[in-house]
Parts: sequence; structure tokens; C-alpha cells
Amino acid sequence: MRFIVALPVALLLAAGAARAADEKLPHFAALRVDEVNLRAGPGDRYPIEWVYHRKGLPVEVTATFDVWRKVHDSDGTEGWVHERMLSATRSIVVAGGERTLRADPAPGAAPVARAEAGVVARLLECRSSWCRVETQGIKGWLPENDVWGVAPGETVQ
Repeated sequence: MRFIVALPVALLLAAGAARAADEKLPHFAALRVDEVNLRAGPGDRYPIEWVYHRKGLPVEVTATFDVWRKVHDSDGTEGWVHERMLSATRSIVVAGGERTLRADPAPGAAPVARAEAGVVARLLECRSSWCRVETQGIKGWLPENDVWGVAPGETVQ
């Protein structure tokens, strides 16, 4: 009888370990909800050092421990969050100053809109050092260097 109970538990533990091992590090994710606690270590017993209040904010996952993910944001703030607080949906933060979204991935393409530094946008794709994003229903292209949330040279489809 103990074998029957122990087998499902062992399978669950193995599945969790395999899931964590499958994650390529580092990689980008986004905050799943509007309020996410950033902890000093990987567990509920560690103090909360920061509380994010921005669903969709991109973070870079740099380490894993069980169900905890070590992340850092575009400002360099670093800590641990529970994996349930992260989404695989990609997003970016506009970096630097005000940036022009363009209709096509080219410097001379028609402007579509302007985005201020710190704007969070959904990442649609990246190719040839340009990223197509969407914010407030507006879609356009930004140079990869004008965003945070994409690895240099990364192709996103």
C-alpha cells in the first residue's frame, strides 16, 4: 500500500524537477498579476523586499530553486518570486527616452506612435534587431536597443 501512495508523490516530484530542468536560463518572462512579492530568498520564510504593482512587467529569470525563480527587472532590482506569479507571455519596457514606433522594421519607416521611457508593451516578434510591439492597441516596430526584455540578437516569433 505504501508503494501505491509513494509512486504518485515521486512522479510529481520528478515532473517538477524535469519542468525546472527544461527552463533555459536566463530567459525572459512577465509578471502574471498586478501584485507580486519579491523576496530575499526562495521561500515564504524570506522577507519581502519589494512589491511589484505592474502586471505584464518583463523580468529576466536567472536561477531556479524548486517553485521559486530568481529574477531581475530593467532597473536591476533582484529577488525571488513564486513561479505562479510569472507568465511566459513576453513583454518589453521602452528604454532610454521617448521612442518612435515605426510601421516597418526600418529607421526611415513611417512613424506610428511615440512611447515614453518605462512604457510596458506586449512583445509580438523580434527579427533583424527590430521588435514589433503592441501597447494600448497600437502596433509598431522599435529597434532592439530601445527596449528591455529581449536578449541581444534574440529572434521572437
